[in-house]
Amino acid sequence: MKKIRTGLWPVLFLYPAFFSPLNAQQWAMPAPSISIIIDDMGKRLEAGQRVLALPGPVACAFLPQARYTPSLANSAHATGKEVMLHLPMDSVDRRPLDAGAVTLDMTEQQFVATVKAGLASVPHAVGINNHMGSLLTRHPGHMLWLMRLMQHQAPLFFIDSRTTVETVARLVAVENGVPASERNVFLDNQLDADEIRFQFNRMLQLARKQGTALAIGHPNSLTLAVLEQQIPKLKQQGIRLVPVSELIELQQEGEHTWQASWSPSHKDAKNSKPSL
Repeated sequence: MKKIRTGLWPVLFLYPAFFSPLNAQQWAMPAPSISIIIDDMGKRLEAGQRVLALPGPVACAFLPQARYTPSLANSAHATGKEVMLHLPMDSVDRRPLDAGAVTLDMTEQQFVATVKAGLASVPHAVGINNHMGSLLTRHPGHMLWLMRLMQHQAPLFFIDSRTTVETVARLVAVENGVPASERNVFLDNQLDADEIRFQFNRMLQLARKQGTALAIGHPNSLTLAVLEQQIPKLKQQGIRLVPVSELIELQQEGEHTWQASWSPSHKDAKNSKPSL
C-alpha cells in the first residue's frame, strides 16, 4: 500500500490484489423465504386430503375436536408437514365458537386445561395459532397464561393470526421466550380466484422486500386451486417455501439481510378479519 499526499488528506491507493473477489458464499444473498399455513383443518376429509397433497412444507392448523383432526394430523405429520393447533378464541363480535375454545370469562385453571386438551387432541402439534380471537388476543393476562403453558410444553411456537390490530399475542410470546411470528397476508379474505392470486403475489413481494413473509389461507377449493398452481413456480421465481419453524428461526437469528418489519401497514390492518 502506498500513500500519496494531496494538499488536503492522504489518499490511499490499494494494490489490485486487495480487491480480489470475496468468496461467493460471502456475497450470496439468501433467497426470500415464505411460509403458508392452512387453517380450519379437520372438519372436511376431502378438503384436508387435498391440502396434504400440496407440494412442499405447507403447515396444517387443526381445530381441536374436529371430526377428522386426528387422522389428518397423523397423515400431515407422515408427509413432513408441520401440524399446529388452531385454537378457537373469543372474538369481539362474540360469534359462536368451535369446540375446545378459550374465552375471556375462563379462570386460569379452566384456560390452561382447555389448551392442554386441545394440544392432546391434535397429534404431533408443534405450534399454535389463534382461530378468531380478536377479543382474547388483546388481553395480556390471557396471553400470558397461554405463553406460560407453551413454555412448559416446549418446544412449541406461536403464530399470531392478527385478527385485530390491537393484538398483543406475539409481543407476550416474545417476552416469555416462546418462538413466535405473525401473519403478514390473508390469502382468502375474499373468495375470489383473482383476489387470492393477488394476495399470493403480495406475499411474494413482501418476502422480496423484507426477507420473509407468512400467509394464512383456508381449505376451500379456490384457495387450494391457486396454491396448486402457484407453489410449483416458487423455485423458478427464487422464492423458498419453508416450514413455519424455520421461518421463525430466520427471523430470530437474522440470517436474512433484509430488516423484517413487524408493524402491519394500514392495508394489512384492513385485511384483518375478526371472524377468522
